[in-house]
Amino acid sequence: MGDRQDTRRRVIDAAADILTRQGREAVTTRSVSAAAGVQPPTLYRLFGDMAGLFDAVAADGFDRYLAGKQAQVATGDPVQDLRAGWDLHVRFGLDNPAHYVLMYAPGASGGGGGEAAARAQEILRGLVGRVAEAGRLAVDAETAAEMIHTAGRGVVLRLIERGADDPRLSEAVREAVLAAVVTGPARTEGAGDTGVSAHANALRVLLSRGGAGGLLTPGEAALVDELLVRLASHRPPPA
Repeated sequence: MGDRQDTRRRVIDAAADILTRQGREAVTTRSVSAAAGVQPPTLYRLFGDMAGLFDAVAADGFDRYLAGKQAQVATGDPVQDLRAGWDLHVRFGLDNPAHYVLMYAPGASGGGGGEAAARAQEILRGLVGRVAEAGRLAVDAETAAEMIHTAGRGVVLRLIERGADDPRLSEAVREAVLAAVVTGPARTEGAGDTGVSAHANALRVLLSRGGAGGLLTPGEAALVDELLVRLASHRPPPA
């Protein structure tokens, strides 16, 4: 079992190295097997086909990305933590462009990322959830997480396409997205419609984490959630 895992690791590392240095077209059965010191049939026994190998390389990229995410230290300001998460995501993509394209490009093999990708999404939802708990989320948590993820992925793929690191573009898009999903600190008096929306989002997150302590039946919880969604999505008419 250990030999099989060692061989699998060697093949993934060899494929990733060729991918980074020479591009996707250079990753072939012959080039990878030669670099890993194995016979071509070994690749098919381990990964099924080349698509399976690309999936494994993408998953490996997600694992390394996830290690950086999990090492991120909370600052006590959930919005600043969200900024730091965005910057970490962009930095990973620019430092690992070949992996990133495999992980995130539309239609690319390996775009799913498996369990590591799901855990990365959970970390983002956790960061967004803490913003909601602080009463600073202007839209519902699911929409906020999707907006941040979609915009961040678009920025990285665009910068990779251009072959240039442009911190100004990343910062401009990051702040535009945050302006759309984050509101000011929650207020207890005179908060107006924006305050109602932020508090509704905060309560939704708390209830989804068991904040009601079993006081509500499933039907009552569904009704409360429906009302909170309505409150969270309400916007005041233009002045």
